[in-house]
Amino acid sequence: MSRAPLRRKLLGWLIVYLALVTVVVFSAGNYVHERAEHAVWRALLNTELDSVLAHTRSDSHYHWQDSDTLHLFMEQGGEPIPASMAQLRPGLHDGKYLDEHKVAVMVRDTTDHGRVMLVLDITDFGELENFITRWAMLAGVALVIVTLLMAWVGMNRLVRPLAILAQDIGALRPEQRGQRITVDRRGSTEMEVIGSAVNDYLVRNEHFVERERAFISTTSHELRTPIAVISGAAELALEQPDVPERARQQLLRVHSTATGVEQLIQLLLVLARDPARLQAMSELVPLEQLLPEIIEDHRHLAAGKELRLELEHAEPCNILAPLGVVQAAIGNLLRNAVENSDRGVIRLAVNARAVVTIEDPGHGMSPEEVAQVYARMARGERDARAGIGLELIARLSEHLGWKLAIESQPEQGTRVVLDMGSSLPG
Repeated sequence: MSRAPLRRKLLGWLIVYLALVTVVVFSAGNYVHERAEHAVWRALLNTELDSVLAHTRSDSHYHWQDSDTLHLFMEQGGEPIPASMAQLRPGLHDGKYLDEHKVAVMVRDTTDHGRVMLVLDITDFGELENFITRWAMLAGVALVIVTLLMAWVGMNRLVRPLAILAQDIGALRPEQRGQRITVDRRGSTEMEVIGSAVNDYLVRNEHFVERERAFISTTSHELRTPIAVISGAAELALEQPDVPERARQQLLRVHSTATGVEQLIQLLLVLARDPARLQAMSELVPLEQLLPEIIEDHRHLAAGKELRLELEHAEPCNILAPLGVVQAAIGNLLRNAVENSDRGVIRLAVNARAVVTIEDPGHGMSPEEVAQVYARMARGERDARAGIGLELIARLSEHLGWKLAIESQPEQGTRVVLDMGSSLPG
């Protein structure tokens, strides 16, 4: 699921905040306005109505004269109440209409004049109120637009350096040395801290990689000398005419193993220095001929167990890959199968699509244990019981485009599939 950029999130929250503030302000303003308006109408009309009734009661000849905005209606001794307002109860009534004019009405019941009604024409005030409301709304909209524009500019200045920093971090490549990130001059102090921490990590990672490469290179070179001695001694012994046949077979095995270890050392050097050179070391490898040799080299591991190694079927298949990698990968998987099995038959097979399958009748693994194996391969953790280690096979397979899959059930054995189809010629 893709995540929204920070700028969009901040702008969205700001829009929601402005909307809520606008609704609250306008609602509160409208409520205060209505309450104030009612208070003004009530005070004005009550005062005027008290004055009219006082004059009427004190002077029998007093006659009220309607003005342009005030109209007086009486049930007794005055202008009769209009039928449209006859049902109004005592008190203030706002927003009523009389002859298409918006009016505020004060209704009062008296003992001498019956129901008295003083009507104030507020049409002009209503138009003024609408005018002010429209301009207030326009001002509110303009304020929101200006606020959003200012927020957009401010967020660009604030978020832009962060976006550049994120792009620079995303552009880092593990295989490149000397990479550093820089923080835009508009960035904050916190971004400086992040940039410094990332650069410090890059420096420490380069030192770690250099130490790892130096260690592998030194160790591999140191191993070459004894391997060369073993290989040379085996070759010299094989040249002797009186070597017994059984000893000759063991010497051939020693020479073959020494050659394989020498190739593996070369692969370790390449993997430590430049993994891309693995493809350049490729040669044509006939898998249907190589598998029997690997089985014979590992048959001694089954000695003392009721265990057999069998090549179930081998379809003709040639791949372009480093021979030492192929031998090490299949051999390590076969070694694991032998070490985790006590009795039965370990079956190997290869098809024309360069898919090698190894099935063992061993103890098997639970789904959780299989997941842990995958996790160790992903993290590159070393397992001392697994030969050169599944983590190294995983790294070699990753560089060559191979796929390694493990299927297992407790007490039902394990099935390992190594798909080397990416190394098929063409």
